Amino acid sequence: MAKRAERLPGNASGEFFVDATCIDCATCREMLPSVYAAGDGFSVVHRQPMTPEETHRALMALVACPTGSIGTVSRRSAAAAAAAFPEPLGDDVFFCGFTSERSFGAWSYLVRRPEGNLLVDSPRAAAPLLKRLGEMGGVSKMLLTHRDDVADHEQIRATTRCERVIHRRDAAALGGAAERVLDGEEALEIVPGLLAIPTPGHTPGHVVYLWRETVLFSGDHLAFSARRGHLVAFRDACWYSWEEQIRSMERLLTVDFTTVLPGHGERFRAPSPAAMKDELRRCVAWMKTRR
Repeated sequence: MAKRAERLPGNASGEFFVDATCIDCATCREMLPSVYAAGDGFSVVHRQPMTPEETHRALMALVACPTGSIGTVSRRSAAAAAAAFPEPLGDDVFFCGFTSERSFGAWSYLVRRPEGNLLVDSPRAAAPLLKRLGEMGGVSKMLLTHRDDVADHEQIRATTRCERVIHRRDAAALGGAAERVLDGEEALEIVPGLLAIPTPGHTPGHVVYLWRETVLFSGDHLAFSARRGHLVAFRDACWYSWEEQIRSMERLLTVDFTTVLPGHGERFRAPSPAAMKDELRRCVAWMKTRR
């Protein structure tokens, strides 16, 4: 829980604040940029919420924060905000909230389907979230994009009995406990409508997941940058091979999608698959200048 005694000096005066335990994961800024903003290696409340809707979303960001670094002076209840997760994003996809410090605040997503729900990467195994997942039909498979974002996979597996899916080259992150291991670089249909596409680069075994030829769950492979104004990859956080990541990005030009939902970075939606390909080509060209 955030402590008033550690309130960062850059916060606007008022009810909400961020304290010195912030790890600068940017979750709060992406959820509510009108209230949360970047400081020098941390987030701050640059303006207090002004409407009930903003206050509710500010509390959702408090709940989602992986380090409990957001607080309120009056210690107001965040129960209603916690109950708002998983948050619907469209296309039967939900943002789980409850990010984990173990994956540096990476976002995880739920895909709701009658045949069994899919969890993309692991959220924090918080009791309110686990309860809601159960109420929504549980989880049949946990699709892990790469070794960095496995977070609380063991607790979630123990609760939901889901099948964990990860690429062989990153499987050591699960200590050999994965129920299904992918191999090679060929795209593979995991369930109807869901394609696993190996994209080595950020890590050797990074995989993106394509849902209904519409939503790309991109892990740490691809995200939008408002500062740069285009799709990007994370050059400074490429743990394996930038050249391989460029090649993997070029492979995505062969598939259709309109929405990018990353683990880190900003979401992006293009008006059409053709427009998304144009954005991808721009990203690849930019990546080649960053060698």
